[in-house]
Amino acid sequence: MKFSRRRFLEIAGIAGTSVAAASKKACAWKSSAPPDPLGCLVDLLRCTGCRKCEEACSEINHLQPPDQPFNISSIIFDRKRQPDEKAYTVVNRYFPGKLDNHDQPVPVFVKVQCMHCQDPACVSACIVGALTKKENGAVHYDASKCIGCRYCMIACPFEIPAYEYLDPITPEIKKCTFCFDIISKKDGIPACAEICPVEAITFGKRKTLLKVAKERLEENPGKYVNHVFGEKEAGGTSWLYISPVPFKKVGFPDVPDSPLPKLPETIQHALFSYLWSPALLFGILGGLMYKLGKKSEKKEPKGKHDGT
Repeated sequence: MKFSRRRFLEIAGIAGTSVAAASKKACAWKSSAPPDPLGCLVDLLRCTGCRKCEEACSEINHLQPPDQPFNISSIIFDRKRQPDEKAYTVVNRYFPGKLDNHDQPVPVFVKVQCMHCQDPACVSACIVGALTKKENGAVHYDASKCIGCRYCMIACPFEIPAYEYLDPITPEIKKCTFCFDIISKKDGIPACAEICPVEAITFGKRKTLLKVAKERLEENPGKYVNHVFGEKEAGGTSWLYISPVPFKKVGFPDVPDSPLPKLPETIQHALFSYLWSPALLFGILGGLMYKLGKKSEKKEPKGKHDGT
């Protein structure tokens, strides 16, 4: 009995369609986002680049001291930085083109940290459940479960998770914790939001923050661009931003509105929504090949096997 590669793929296609049809109802993607988590609203018009948020974050998380003291910013702002294992949040400076009354470029400062997405791609990518989305809005990391696969780093559209490459014994994924232990307590506030001297960071319920953000945009149409970054990006994030300039000019990535785990999880559920789906697939393949093989044997002349 002989089968061509094309014939085998045709059989596989038929079997795969049968399995997909059988599990169609079970493969619909469903968001796991909490209904109204906690979050932060960052007003880029108010931020002065003092880096107090960086200092407070470093202290509360017991991070290594920075190469440059927090009160020295001129050198730090000369290059764009990204959060890493030594700094869970950083502030970058941009000159997007606006001039003041003296024709001097007006800087815009941007605080960067984990966005704590509503439907996090990193959580979907984690194969051992080391990352989870909590009801209070935090994307929480459990180092005891992590196997160091770093799929979360690949999945994150904001390129946030960092890995302790220099720790050969117990390396971990590092990122903003949203001060999880603090906000889990009544009236707890993230360290960065609490210390901000100009109230550029507002902490509260996400729906309330969206309302505050849109009120500022409506009341100051000439000061802000009419968009709340994080309201819909990546399916929505717990960290929200309003800005006096287009977000692309100050380093924000172009992220789709649809939750990033939606497509891969839909495909995955279609194939493996039931444990028996793979077994059923290969069962159908085996049955079809056996049946076609029997038909092929009946068509072959008797003398072909006995040499006559």
